Amino acid sequence: MVFKRVLGSLGVGGPVVDTVLDRGPVRPGGVVQGQVRLRGGGRARDIEHLTLELVARVDAGHGGEEGPGGVVFDRLRLSGGFRLDTREHRDIPFTFHIPWETPLTELSGQPLGVVLGIRVELASAGAKDHGDPEELIVRSLPVQEAVLGALGRLGFGLVAADLRLGHIAGSGQTLPFHQEIELTPAPRYIHDMNEIAVSLLTGSDGMEVVLEADKRGRPFSGAASPGKRLPGGPAAPGRHTVRHEGLDHRDWTAEVDSWIRALIEARAAHTPRAGAITSAISAGTAAGAASGGMVAARLGDALGNLGGLGDLGGLGDLEGLEGSGGLKDLRDSGHEDADQG
Repeated sequence: MVFKRVLGSLGVGGPVVDTVLDRGPVRPGGVVQGQVRLRGGGRARDIEHLTLELVARVDAGHGGEEGPGGVVFDRLRLSGGFRLDTREHRDIPFTFHIPWETPLTELSGQPLGVVLGIRVELASAGAKDHGDPEELIVRSLPVQEAVLGALGRLGFGLVAADLRLGHIAGSGQTLPFHQEIELTPAPRYIHDMNEIAVSLLTGSDGMEVVLEADKRGRPFSGAASPGKRLPGGPAAPGRHTVRHEGLDHRDWTAEVDSWIRALIEARAAHTPRAGAITSAISAGTAAGAASGGMVAARLGDALGNLGGLGDLGGLGDLEGLEGSGGLKDLRDSGHEDADQG
C-alpha cells in the first residue's frame, strides 16, 4: 500500500493518509464514494476530527485571493474523537454528496482544464494538516448536454471553461465561484459578436443559464473579479424555466437560437456598459446550485460531439443524483457528523 502524504505539520512521526476514490466519473448532484486510509505514525495520537473537503483551482481574477491548495466549496465530517495507535492501519469508507453546482471537468470525454479534488483534513492536538487531493472527474448532466449540444448544432465552438470567483446577481448560486464556458460565435452570428460566455448553474429542480456576449469590435469582458455581479435577475427579460424532466420533448436548437437572438436584440435596444451585453436566462430554480485558462486543441471537438446528439432520452436519467432538497437539507444541518470511524 502506498500512502501519499505524511502529515508533517502534526510533528515528526505523524500519521500518514491517503484518499482512494471509487473509479468512474460523477455528475453534479451525484455521489462520490471511496475510502480514507490512515496509518499511525511513530506514536499513538488522539484524532480530533477527520473531514473531507471538495477543492477547486479557481481564477481569482483581479485582486482576488485563492486559499492554499485551492478554494474549498464543500465539506463532510467523517469522524472524530478516536485514537490512532502506533503503526495502526484504519480504513474509513465514505459517501460524499457533491453540490449540484459542481463544475464540469470533461465534455464528450475531453478535459476542460478544470481541476477539482477531494482531500482529507485531519486534526490532532490542536494542529491541522491536509492530505494530497484526489482528482475528481465530473461530466455533464442531461440538461447541460441539451443546452451545450444545441450550441454545437448551431455552430458555436468551445474555447475554454474557466472557474471565476464571484456571484451572478439574481441567480440561485450558492458556491463562491461559477464556471464560465467561452465559445466562438456560430457563422450566422459572426458579425454580431466576438465571443459568448455561458454559465450553467444546476439545482435539484433544473438549471440556470447565463449568457454573456461581447460587443463586436470591443474586447471580451472575460475575467471576473471577486464579487462580480452580472446584470439581470428573476425579472430580467428573456428569462425561461427549464426542468430536468421532459428534455426530449423540446426543440433545443430552436430554443437556444431564440436565446441568442434575444441577446443580440437586447444590444440593439440598449447601450451596453463596459462593452458587454448580458442576458440572464433561468432554467429552473437552483436548490443548491482550476482555472482552465487554456485553449486546448480538442475542445472544439468536444462541443461538436455534443452537437451531434439527437435523442436526449439516450443521455441517461437522474438515477443516483440527490432528490429535491437533499443537498440543502444536508447543508442546513451543518453536515452533521457521520461517525464512520
